[in-house]
Amino acid sequence: MSRELTLRIYSAIVMVAVVLAATWFGGFAFRLLAGAIGLFVYYEWASMTKLGERSMRGHAFGWFSMAAIVANMLFGEPDLTVPLFAGLVLTATLPALVGNWSWWQAGGIFYSGLSAVSLAAIRGDDQLGFAAMIFVFAVVWSTDILAYFVGRAIGGPKLAPRISPGKTWSGAIGGTIAGVLGGVAVALSFFQWSGLWVPLVALFLSVAGQIGDLFESFIKRRFGVKDSSHLIPGHGGVMDRVDALVFACFAVFFLAIGFSAVGMGAVDSLGAFLFGL
Repeated sequence: MSRELTLRIYSAIVMVAVVLAATWFGGFAFRLLAGAIGLFVYYEWASMTKLGERSMRGHAFGWFSMAAIVANMLFGEPDLTVPLFAGLVLTATLPALVGNWSWWQAGGIFYSGLSAVSLAAIRGDDQLGFAAMIFVFAVVWSTDILAYFVGRAIGGPKLAPRISPGKTWSGAIGGTIAGVLGGVAVALSFFQWSGLWVPLVALFLSVAGQIGDLFESFIKRRFGVKDSSHLIPGHGGVMDRVDALVFACFAVFFLAIGFSAVGMGAVDSLGAFLFGL
């Protein structure tokens, strides 16, 4: 076994252990993990898109925004986190409209901030939030693993050759099927069967996760980088590991908001929404 593969395996074991432990404990521990992910993602986004070279003021505002969002998640009023996040994104968008800041600046705050906010919102502080977070993990990880193996075994037409030449339609379809099955298996381990809602949500999250993977590949190709960073030994950067996960969390977040907005029922928690409770 090569040294690089050994390092990759050890890093993966540590990452999985930390993530699952934080998910089990929930509360402050998970919010701390979500906040750290958001901060690391912003660091990598800013490095790849060279935000510091585009506008030092914008870059400083980006770090201020992320610090404010994470600080409020950890120590502030939870109900103010989403309005604070929305306000900071809007504030970063206004200079981009008049050309003083890059749109990549506003995009970085949106992507990084929502990564932290949506993760924390799904986990919450109760047992339902724990089940919801495990459900999302199962969908995303099953999709990712099976897409890789099915794609290599079957091959065939490329999914998005200009963005990610290694991905195939066979892998995407195989991964989606695995994601749905993984999500249903987790849901059934916590609750009784409740119709088609859970597999439909799992399907939606699986597709969203794969779009997130392609989105990060687009960013890296756009700026000519192989990995988002080298923060994780043997794995590259944090964005490389959470690109699918955070897009799946975005999907839950906005789907729940959409259901509430069109009057299809109030969403008491994202966990209850995910399982149709």
